[in-house]
Amino acid sequence: MSSDARVNNESGFILHTYPFKETSVVAEVFTRAHGRVALIARGARRPASALRGLMQPFSPLLLSWFGKADLKTLHAAEWQGGLVAPQGRALMCGFYLNELLLRLLARGDAHERLYDRYVETLDQLARSAAASDAERATAFERILRRFEKNLLSEIGYGATFDVEAGGAAIEPGAAYVFQPERGALRAAGQPGCPVSGQTLLDLAGDSFERLATLGEAKALMRALINHTLGTKPLYTRQLLRELTELNP
Repeated sequence: MSSDARVNNESGFILHTYPFKETSVVAEVFTRAHGRVALIARGARRPASALRGLMQPFSPLLLSWFGKADLKTLHAAEWQGGLVAPQGRALMCGFYLNELLLRLLARGDAHERLYDRYVETLDQLARSAAASDAERATAFERILRRFEKNLLSEIGYGATFDVEAGGAAIEPGAAYVFQPERGALRAAGQPGCPVSGQTLLDLAGDSFERLATLGEAKALMRALINHTLGTKPLYTRQLLRELTELNP
């Protein structure tokens, strides 16, 4: 796509908005074919604007825009439907996903598989909200850990979990530490994130059924994400820690 091409009816979601001048907003959106895009929605803060009610996260949209600069101009937006928005704690988990995408995705890089995973994850969060408190908390943990793992892999920061840093196969009964830049190492006196061999093999197999795996995977995913992000903390992670027992 050339930098000044017009894009019509592209599937996307609002990740975040902030005011722009007196009546407009800038919307950071995640689209299927064009990745993360920044759009000016002119006049969207006016009470009579057709865009005003659409500039909300978790609503599937068809977006049309144009412009030569990095900041494009939103031409039209239409609600696409077909997805139930998350509520309650599921909503907070959704905001966590949005912040991850904002912080980790470069503008203009398409990630179609990740986009499809994001839609599936929002749907899973919304459906899991109807479970009992204990089942819901565990379901949210599984959903978030799986999305974090896939996100890191999609942007080129995926880790190898079934082989040690030196090339030996992971043993399920052994103790390891995981170093983001090296991988899994035998735990004997090594710095890093402690993790069992079974958890590493579960991560390699995309299996999050064991509660022990969920606990260790949370710490490991946090270490990998923090290493990728740098020193600035995730706001939604802190908020989830303060407001709920769920701690991504």
